[in-house]
Amino acid sequence: MKEFPTPEPALLRVDEVTVALGGRPAVQKVQLSLHQGELLGLLGPNGAGKTTLLRAVLGLIPLTGGHVLIDEVPPARARHLIGYVPQRHEFAWDFPIDITGAVLSGRTRSMGWLRRARPADRAAVEEALELVDLSDLRRRPIGELSGGQRQRVLVARALASKPRLLLLDEPFTGVDVPTQELLNELFAHLAADGRALLMTTHDLAAAARTCSRVALLNRTIVAQGGPELLTDPEQMLRAFGLDTAIGAAA
Repeated sequence: MKEFPTPEPALLRVDEVTVALGGRPAVQKVQLSLHQGELLGLLGPNGAGKTTLLRAVLGLIPLTGGHVLIDEVPPARARHLIGYVPQRHEFAWDFPIDITGAVLSGRTRSMGWLRRARPADRAAVEEALELVDLSDLRRRPIGELSGGQRQRVLVARALASKPRLLLLDEPFTGVDVPTQELLNELFAHLAADGRALLMTTHDLAAAARTCSRVALLNRTIVAQGGPELLTDPEQMLRAFGLDTAIGAAA
């Protein structure tokens, strides 16, 4: 009998996850999986639960049902595997540090608090800065950066920990076209290098170009599949409730 190779287990498994906020369900029975080498786009209208789901994957909010496994263990035991890029307004841009200091803060888990950076930490920061094309600006105070530069700092900060799983919350919001193109190329490169990426976005066109798979979320998973799903009128109408969303993906 011919033997077939056993597929590798998913790096991320979200199994029937339900989260309630303020006594009301924010996401319900969400089922997702993500393998190394994949870039999964998570799309849905405002209030659909996209950021809530990312925080559930991070283990930052309690689940009222289901479970999350990262490399077969709960998030609390897998934080060294995860890099997280929050929405830009969540970072303290008035803090008096430069780009290098901000990116180095992504190494806190391995460095420990109030410890000097080791050569390995400095090397990881330099590598991350090169990936986002900020090496020449490494000494610039973060308060002087443009929106696109700030977004690249957050991506570099997440990459400095050398994660296997990268969670991105609306990375294209408010960035200029060159920054978006740079990030699109970087995310594709990271996936090709074997990283797993889960990205929330409102940018249907960017998701159609960049993602290997997409999932439509409106408190629960409405549909998931290849990027061609974004041109399916029926599924887009179910997820967004607006057929005008369809044209944005064209």
